Amino acid sequence: MYTNDSFDFDTPVDRRNTASEKWDKYKGRDIIPLWVADMDFRSPPAIIRALQQRVAHGVFGYTRVSEKLNEVIRTMLQTEYNWAVHPEWLVWLPGLVTGLNVTCRAVGEDGDDVMTAVPVYPPFLSAPGHARRNLIKVPLKETDNRWEFDFERLEQAITPRTRIFILCNPHNPVGRVFTRGELARLAAICDRHDLIICSDEIHCGLILDPDKAHIPTAALGTAIAQRTITLMAPSKTFNTPGLGCAFAVIPDNDLRRRFKEAMAGIVPMINPFGYTATEVAFRGDCADWQTALLDYLRDNRHAVAQAVARMPTLSMAPVEATYLAWIDMRAAGIDQPVRFFEEAGVGLQDGIEFDGPGFVRLNFGCARTLLEKALERMAAAMDRHAKIA
Repeated sequence: MYTNDSFDFDTPVDRRNTASEKWDKYKGRDIIPLWVADMDFRSPPAIIRALQQRVAHGVFGYTRVSEKLNEVIRTMLQTEYNWAVHPEWLVWLPGLVTGLNVTCRAVGEDGDDVMTAVPVYPPFLSAPGHARRNLIKVPLKETDNRWEFDFERLEQAITPRTRIFILCNPHNPVGRVFTRGELARLAAICDRHDLIICSDEIHCGLILDPDKAHIPTAALGTAIAQRTITLMAPSKTFNTPGLGCAFAVIPDNDLRRRFKEAMAGIVPMINPFGYTATEVAFRGDCADWQTALLDYLRDNRHAVAQAVARMPTLSMAPVEATYLAWIDMRAAGIDQPVRFFEEAGVGLQDGIEFDGPGFVRLNFGCARTLLEKALERMAAAMDRHAKIA
């Protein structure tokens, strides 16, 4: 059992001069980067040790997935979600975004429609176009400070050429963990209209509310599993996005065949370090670290919520999962919110990228001292703006 001091999330890790996408965006500028979704924490010690051992081997040749890793994934899915997965259902990928794009290529034909609910992770919005498909966007609705599907509007938007619904659960950026009832209703709509569901579940290990649980869409039942492509990866939970390793779970034989055909010739092999980290992440070696991480993120979430509540023209719905806060700035009367906060020394992500204009996304997966400094800068900027307005 871990104790509060077993893992150090408080000491900032200097990521400057490491070619970090997150930090190099503001290289040479006094701007705290809280934008792209990777955390500033070191990965679990067990993963670091395993990678060091793999490096010591010294040969980094072409690497394929091992039977042991497949078994680790199957055991994890059974243990965590009571989901029995056959080994042949697993298809390995060098990243989850690759899976989104392959899905759009594998299902339907040029000119068909792909549907998703917005705001949403930007690759959901770009993947259909890359595959010469049309994108249909249906807004989520905010009811009593809670983001939900607008099921009636969603079903009305389905066309005769709609082939896929891309789901994000847990949701990026609104932070929802969709309930069994919500998922079952969505699945019923997709079943009625013969839609394939591509379910991005990359944040499933980052459930912050103790009374909530992640439910894989395909685990709802055999029928819905046959029309679902589930995408998962260790990268968000265990902070390994740079290692490039993800997997799809595709129970239906024909759908899996089409998915593999769409991969052929364009999807590269996974590097050995990605496989190594994934095996360690999902076989249980990092469980105490993950528990400690979630405790730390809960406190960071609380700090963000308190800070936003003290800024009268800003608001945010509760974050049930992820380390991302979706902040509503529409009442603030600020035309370019990202530039506004950059000038105050904080780098956030523009809601426009998620089809959510007037919002910003804040990544609170960082040392609390850094987060508090950023929140103080934001509060000071909003105070100055209020005085001018």
